[in-house]
Amino acid sequence: MKRFLIIMTLVAVVSDYLLHPFYPEFFETRFGVSNPKYVGYYFAAICFMVMIAFPIWAYISKRIEELRILVYTQCIAGMLALCCYWTTSYINFWIISLVMILFKGSYLLVYPYILKIITKKEHPDTIGLLSVVVHLGGILGAVIGGLTVDLVNASYIFLIMAAGDFIQMGMSYYMLTSKEYHTAKPIPVHEDHAPHKTRKIPKGFILKIGVITMILYFSDFLIRPFFASYWENISGYDSKFLSGTMYAIPGFVALIALWVNSKKKSGDNGFQGVISILLLGVLGLLLQGTPVLSVVIIGRIIYGWAIFQGVVKFDVLLFKFSTPESYAIDYSKVHFFQNFGVLVSSFFVGIVVENQGLKIPFFIALAGFVVTLVLYYLLFNLEMKLAVKRLVKT
Repeated sequence: MKRFLIIMTLVAVVSDYLLHPFYPEFFETRFGVSNPKYVGYYFAAICFMVMIAFPIWAYISKRIEELRILVYTQCIAGMLALCCYWTTSYINFWIISLVMILFKGSYLLVYPYILKIITKKEHPDTIGLLSVVVHLGGILGAVIGGLTVDLVNASYIFLIMAAGDFIQMGMSYYMLTSKEYHTAKPIPVHEDHAPHKTRKIPKGFILKIGVITMILYFSDFLIRPFFASYWENISGYDSKFLSGTMYAIPGFVALIALWVNSKKKSGDNGFQGVISILLLGVLGLLLQGTPVLSVVIIGRIIYGWAIFQGVVKFDVLLFKFSTPESYAIDYSKVHFFQNFGVLVSSFFVGIVVENQGLKIPFFIALAGFVVTLVLYYLLFNLEMKLAVKRLVKT
């Protein structure tokens, strides 16, 4: 069942990332909108919808099975994706596509659901695997999207999106009705003998990890919307397939990082190494801001390693101190902060690109990584070590 759910997550992420690198081209060719600010506004609107969607679905999942929710929400999302393909009105596209995002966002329930049906000992490897699935989905989405834009038309991406939503709907329905899977109420397996209810999240933990990762996600997503345009600008190549491949380099690096992590078996001390990872991220962003193609690629590789390891470690920390019954709610709270960072980033990036050019997002993101590093050191490093020691004693 875990493998089936991971495959379903991959389908969802591919469907989500198909158009991400190509929104500037899409809005210009489909609606004649070329102002970078409006692309940024649209990204911000998407993030806002995800922010409000996931907590809603997490709350509903306390009363209705996650997979049963997905059957209905993904069906609706698929039908709305078809409407996005057909509509020729810019205003209607905004309305329909944002409502579609509201229903698409329910697939995020799969992440805490997977962690709920496995033991805490399996969490680090599983979180790493899920992070790779997200990166791999980004690779496939960017490449498929680039080929679609190059060979056909960007609008056809919404047909592929709809197919992805209907596949998720079918997979969810199959797991619900198949006798092979027991989906009614997944019972988590506990590895310790201490009463589950006595384990408490450290005071202010959710707020602190939410704020730290909010700045991290703000920085990460600041360089995404216009990276394909940036690459085409400095390279002189107009191939959307090539720019989509460059966009997806961090995803390829994540696959290597997962393999290295599985061999290293460094344990579950998620707080260790975060500072060095963030410093690597700073270096990767700095190199990507140079006009030399080979240096940009090297920076992309370094950055891909850093962002993968950083996201995995912060997620491990979150689920270490949460409880299976609270996974969806706690994750939705942190996810809210993260998407607020993405929202501000998306709103901000179009403005700075219009006024300062395509290179400036890398240096603002670099400053964001430095702020993340400092806040982590001040708020987390010592406290998390003490908290882990207390957890081990219990």
